[in-house]
Amino acid sequence: MRRRSAIGALGLTAVAPRLATAQSGERPARIAVYMDVPADDTRASVRLAAFAQGLQETGRVIGRNIRIDHRWRVAGDEQLQVGARALVAAAPAVILASSSPVVAALQRETRTIPIVFVAVIDPVGAGFVESFARPGGNITGFTSIDYDVAGKWLEILREVDPALRRVAMLDDPSVPSTRGQVAVAESAASALGLALTRLDVRDIDAVERALGDFAQLPHAGVVVAASSAAGAGRDRLIAAMARLRLPAVYPYDHFAPAGGLIAYGPDLVDPFRRAADYVDRVLRGARPAELPVQAPNRLELIVNLRTARELGIAVPQTLLLRADEVIE
Repeated sequence: MRRRSAIGALGLTAVAPRLATAQSGERPARIAVYMDVPADDTRASVRLAAFAQGLQETGRVIGRNIRIDHRWRVAGDEQLQVGARALVAAAPAVILASSSPVVAALQRETRTIPIVFVAVIDPVGAGFVESFARPGGNITGFTSIDYDVAGKWLEILREVDPALRRVAMLDDPSVPSTRGQVAVAESAASALGLALTRLDVRDIDAVERALGDFAQLPHAGVVVAASSAAGAGRDRLIAAMARLRLPAVYPYDHFAPAGGLIAYGPDLVDPFRRAADYVDRVLRGARPAELPVQAPNRLELIVNLRTARELGIAVPQTLLLRADEVIE
């Protein structure tokens, strides 16, 4: 049962071009897109379709008055940096960058080429911008999460299991954004009378071993903090929860269709559409330093009832009624 419209059904070729504003002899503007997923990841096509739709809304049509060079995430930070170096060397007019690791790699290569980011959690803490209102440099964009959502993850888990006693929080302590999420989660855990245990999500093998012991305790659950490492380990994390029969709440919408019990977090597709407006404004002469960083417009609650049945969990009706999407 799906209650929200989705650009996800669109491929890039499905965005019908409208009349271009450029003359036939005009040279297309060159932009670059650096995605933090492999080229064959289905999330990429959905998000890039949203970006293409946003460009069309500004009067820019891919292949007619704008050209896009794509680069994709490959394994290893070293290769990420190599990709950033090659992309910057091509001197695009503006770069759309997805995720904090990608932005960090690009920032090490250029302080002049405009960068519009999406899916970044804490751009101030990461040193990408001076403030939301006044970014101050060559980078601006759209954040992917508000720290307060971390408290909601615990509340949702308690709603699923009213007798919940302990929660394992899977986070990446190497990134600044973890501190904000953990602080909110710890405060919420104290208020709810829950014992909170942190596990480093970067080491999936160690996480699986620790969760194996954790699952033996009664009324235990898991929340997965927002991070690139969690996204990269998505499938193994979901498989571990299924094997250990642990209820879990995840930070991004794409966890639920992949088998996650509950996802609660920002829409990660719409910011790509909104980012197209910033790209257009930069191409028209605006400076990133003058374009304020924008927060998520809304949060989405997705419940996977199929997974709930497999785990033997009865999801309360109150939660189902609030859900934006219920996967049957």
